[in-house]
Order: sequence, then structure tokens, then C-alpha cells
Amino acid sequence: MRIKLSIQRLAVQEQNLKWFALVLGIMSTIATVQDWYPYTMFISLPFCLIWIYCAWLHTERQLKYINIIFSVLYIYGIARYIITN
Repeated sequence: MRIKLSIQRLAVQEQNLKWFALVLGIMSTIATVQDWYPYTMFISLPFCLIWIYCAWLHTERQLKYINIIFSVLYIYGIARYIITN
């Protein structure tokens, strides 16, 4: 019963997170078009983390794992950027 209440509380914020993810997605696209490296990685990582979270709420395994892969790649890119600069 307690787990069900926690999931319901998390689900209340899901729509707000999706709107925030939309804004991050738009910002990431603009950063890509404007060639604002490395901002694209810094903006895209939270985008992926939000979608991992939302996928966990609905157990959408494929979406969750795709975003985990992208998150790992963004973390690698950010770490590489920090180390080399």
C-alpha cells in the first residue's frame, strides 16, 4: 500500500517533468543547430534522465533502456570534455 502511494505521488509530477523535458529537448536542438558544443550534452543528459524516470513509472522497458544508453554516452562525453579541457 505504501509503495502504491509513493508511485501516485511521483506520477503527479510526471506531466510537469514531461513539459520540462520538452523545453530541454528544444534547447538541445537549438544548441545543436548553433553548434554550441558541449552544451548539447549538458542539456541532453537531464532530458534522458527525465525520460528514464517517466519510463520507470509505466514500466516501458524499451524507452527506459534506450535512454539509459544515451545517458551513459552523454556522461562519457561530459567526462571526456572535462578531462581534456
